[in-house]
Amino acid sequence: MPSDLLATPDLLRSVFRQHAAGVAVITARGDAGPVGFTATSLTSVSAEPPMLSFGVGTGSSSWPAIEATDHVGVHVLGEHQQELAATFARSGADRFAAPTAWREGPEGVPLLDGVLAWLVARVIARVPAGDHRLVLAEVLHGDTTGTGRPLLYHQGRFHRLRD
Repeated sequence: MPSDLLATPDLLRSVFRQHAAGVAVITARGDAGPVGFTATSLTSVSAEPPMLSFGVGTGSSSWPAIEATDHVGVHVLGEHQQELAATFARSGADRFAAPTAWREGPEGVPLLDGVLAWLVARVIARVPAGDHRLVLAEVLHGDTTGTGRPLLYHQGRFHRLRD
């Protein structure tokens, strides 16, 4: 088999650049204040009970808080929130400083304003997965009343949904 077809981190990245994904921000309350990161790995796991999952790198600045917390916030971003998505993806950024608008939500979870939808979920497992952890969480609260169209991530960039 040609070496360019063997499984490598670069092959995996290349394949998933072809996969358009919705953009979410995961938040949690940390010892030093709120933390959060941009995620494209958000997945619905179960309807009964309502459960979701997402991946988080163990080397990320948010990991210590995600590792220690009981609850997380999950925010589905709209196409008008490209800058917010970039802020939460940027290493070293003060993600909760202005112009980020947020408030404390159920279970003390930081909730972002202006999103298409949000959920608060109770963490039930953190499964080792290479240099990441797959977090499984049961949904407790949520709101789907935001308006607009979803933000997408494809080929390393944020995009708007087109008909």
